[in-house]
Amino acid sequence: MGALLASLGLWIAGQWGITAAAGVRLAPEWSFHWLYPRLLHGGLWGLLYYPTVASPRRRRHWIRKGLWIAPLPCAYTLLHAYPKDGLGLLGLSLGNLTPFFILLVWLLWGMGTGFFTRLFWGR
Repeated sequence: MGALLASLGLWIAGQWGITAAAGVRLAPEWSFHWLYPRLLHGGLWGLLYYPTVASPRRRRHWIRKGLWIAPLPCAYTLLHAYPKDGLGLLGLSLGNLTPFFILLVWLLWGMGTGFFTRLFWGR
């Protein structure tokens, strides 16, 4: 659910021209082929979030824990995935503010992951 929220946020930013106004070429089309890998990777990164809330003693600060974990997949995206895909280190070939937008997207993922985990898993 956090990955869906983050994907929706990025798509809205692209559709509303927020990314273009910042000089960043991130305006994805909402499609299965664009969304599926994001949901899959968001779920896999969610496995890293799980140990922070798995035990009953640790079930507090759900959203904060999601926000603390979000820089890890952000760093992976900017330092590994983008260079591997030919978008340059930090994705700077998409625009100078690309790292900022990617960080915001992953923070939205962390917030959504924490919120929905709390909502569905409960106390």
